[in-house]
Formats: sequence, structure tokens, C-alpha cells
Amino acid sequence: MAEITAGMVKSLRESTGVGMMDCKAALAATNGDMEAATDWLRAKGLAKAAKKSTRVAAEGLVGIAVNGTTGAAVEVNSETDFVARNEKFQAMVADIAKLALAADGNTEKLKTAKFPGSQHAVAEYVAEMVATIGENMGVRRTASLKVKDGVIGSYVHNQAAPGMGKIGVLVALESTGNKEELAAFGRLLAMHVAATNPAALDLAGVPAETLAREKAILADKNQGKPPQVIEKIVASGLKSYGKDNCLLEQAYVHDPSKSVTQALKDAEGKAGGPIKLTGFVRLVVGEGIEKKEDD
Repeated sequence: MAEITAGMVKSLRESTGVGMMDCKAALAATNGDMEAATDWLRAKGLAKAAKKSTRVAAEGLVGIAVNGTTGAAVEVNSETDFVARNEKFQAMVADIAKLALAADGNTEKLKTAKFPGSQHAVAEYVAEMVATIGENMGVRRTASLKVKDGVIGSYVHNQAAPGMGKIGVLVALESTGNKEELAAFGRLLAMHVAATNPAALDLAGVPAETLAREKAILADKNQGKPPQVIEKIVASGLKSYGKDNCLLEQAYVHDPSKSVTQALKDAEGKAGGPIKLTGFVRLVVGEGIEKKEDD
């Protein structure tokens, strides 16, 4: 068998636009024959898919899957919302979301998982779908939550099909209480997260650079005042920031007279046991992707 060198892989990648691992596999399958390796990639639809890979894919769906005390969310992108309404695309997202339950929030692990009913990994299967449907698509990210005892609440906003839509939310509730009551409250809380987009559970969970920026803005607004006065203003400002941006401190959207912490206490009475909110996930389709502007 011919030796597959890094230079050969690099050359094939440059000529086809296909990923290095697929190029290496193609060369191995064709005994290092560059032309045959190119044909191998084309036969699998990967070379065709690679030509579309530079096109912006900022639409698509977030898929949600929950199994017992584990929940996962995955964002799968497409170029247009039209494809996001395609039944084949939706079926693919549903299957990928189920696989995400075992990926523990690791996107690369998810991409290399075997796609059900196929001999291909998820990334390869998506590449085949690119060739079939004719749009750039990709698994962008995944996240997961687990609890030892309790429930994973979920909610999908702008639902396109069961378990998938434009915004997907998971919340983790640790509790030995009644599971039906916990699930009902978990869904309401997930709806709250979808609506308010909290930065963290509490101030301790807000990234240090975000807090530093908030402090700097408050201090800059109050230049010229005594240091002790500025210190109090900054402390008060961060408290206000927490009420607006930290989940446990936010006004509960289903009853704004209460905070989320107070709503949790109320839910404990119905569930018959203490409830601890241990985490949340909120994925929005296309969030942070720079979309092409058309005149």
C-alpha cells in the first residue's frame, strides 16, 4: 500500500475543498491515486458539497431532545428558511438531536457519531445532504444538561416541527419532587429563558470581562465624584444588571410581581420538595453569524 503523506492530503484538499480527514480516507481507499481519490470524494458527494461550503448558512433549526435526566440541543444550519421547512432536513435534525444526547455537548464528538441507518458519520451524512438538496448545511454547535434526580425542562420557540424551531431552550431542575409538576414548571421556566435571554444564573456566573465592562461604564458615567461614592454607584448598578440579566434575579415573565427565585419557591410547594436550578441552555438559529446583505 502506498504511503499517504501530509503533502498528498494537503494537495487533495486544495484541489477539492474537502476536509483533511475525508481526503486522507479517500487516498487510503485508492492507494494514493490522486485522480481516483478525487473521483472517490465526488462519488460520496463530498467534493460537490465542499464547493458550497463557503456560502453563508445562517438559517436552519435548533433541535431539542430529552431522555430522562439528560437533555441536548443542537443547531443545524442551512442557507435558507425554505430548506429549514424541508421534511428531509427536519428529519435529519431530529436524528442529530437524538445523537447529541450522547455527545455531552461536544460538537466534534457529535459530528463523528454514526448517523442512524447510514454507514457515515454525521458530518459526512450532512455533506451528502448538501449535495442532494443543493444548499450549504452544517452542524454548528451542540449543548447538553444533566441532573442526577429531577427533570430537564424544554421549550422550542417558532416551532417548525415537534422538537425543533428557531430558539431551543433547556433548563435543569434538580429535585426529588413530583416529576409531572417539575416538568410543567420546567417548560414555563424554559419559556422565560427564551423570552429574556439571561446572561447567567446569577452574577457569579457572568463572565469577568462582562462585569468589568459594566463597572467601567458606570465609573465613566460618574467621573469626578468621590471614589467611595463611585464604589456605591457601581455596586448599585451591578445589582440592577443582575435583575435584568441574571436568571434567578429576573422578574418571572409569567408573573412579573415575582422573581424567578420566588417562582422556584412556589413550584417547590406544588412539587413537594426542594428544587435547585442548576443550569440552562439557549440556542438561537444563526446567532452571531454575519449574514450577507443584499441590495
